[in-house]
Amino acid sequence: MLVLSIDFFVIFVGSKRFVMSENNNISSAENRRCAPGVRPDVLNFEDIAKMAPGLASHRKFVEKALHWIGLDEVNAIHGRYCYSTGVEFSHHLVEDEFRFKLRIDNEEVLSRFPEGAFITVSNHPFGGMDGILLLHIVGKYRKDYQVMVNMILNNISAMRPSFIAVDPIKTDDPEKKAVTMQGIRRAMAHVRDGHPLGFFPAGAVSKIDKSLHIRDREWQPTITRLIRQLKVPVIPIYFHGHNSTFFNILGLIDWRLRSARLPKEIFLKRGKDVHVSIGEPISVEKQAEFPDADSLGKYLREQTYALSRL
Repeated sequence: MLVLSIDFFVIFVGSKRFVMSENNNISSAENRRCAPGVRPDVLNFEDIAKMAPGLASHRKFVEKALHWIGLDEVNAIHGRYCYSTGVEFSHHLVEDEFRFKLRIDNEEVLSRFPEGAFITVSNHPFGGMDGILLLHIVGKYRKDYQVMVNMILNNISAMRPSFIAVDPIKTDDPEKKAVTMQGIRRAMAHVRDGHPLGFFPAGAVSKIDKSLHIRDREWQPTITRLIRQLKVPVIPIYFHGHNSTFFNILGLIDWRLRSARLPKEIFLKRGKDVHVSIGEPISVEKQAEFPDADSLGKYLREQTYALSRL
């Protein structure tokens, strides 16, 4: 459905079609009104059985588990708005489904870029909600805005027009490496063709660090090197707040438990206040003052977190 990072995988392995057997007709009906190339559910039971053949004979167990962690609702939401795609889909989620009450600091920065390329860098405190909000906020000014995301999120067919997929985890899998290389090439072409692009440099939802603060993990140097190559203005965007204490305690036990909690975390924020701060653009000239990608990455992170004081 709705998210941008490795830890969100669990959000997308549900299926409205298998929550109740009578839902098959609903899925078929919704499929007729979905946009071309978009299906109503994110992943159906058959998809999951292919991914994990051992679950194919345990349909009832899978249905109950997916209902418990909220994946049936994820698929219902996707099906409700599958007639729209990309930025428009994010508008429906923010305004119609979750009805977030947005407070956006310095939003006028975005109005300075009616055309031409720029990059946004953001912290990642909530998970899927960050991506939804980012596309909604920036997309109001630039419908050609895209975000680099985990390859798993390509299962969210309504969001594919706004996604550039990569695998953020180091791997020896040649297929995953190929996806990442293709995604990087697409990202570079997108920016060089004059379009804006968004990064979550941490690559995953924020977690509790050793000092017991909830922060992004280290930002990936690959992203900073890419930013240095592209030579366009960078706009830092900071999302205030964090997920529940329960969510973060689960993360201390096992990241998979935390991931299973993500849908519920999003649903808990329905109708809530959301505070987002947008920083001043960092010019290409300013970026050139830093001798290497590491020092630039540290500066971009500092500038993003400095917005927490607004």
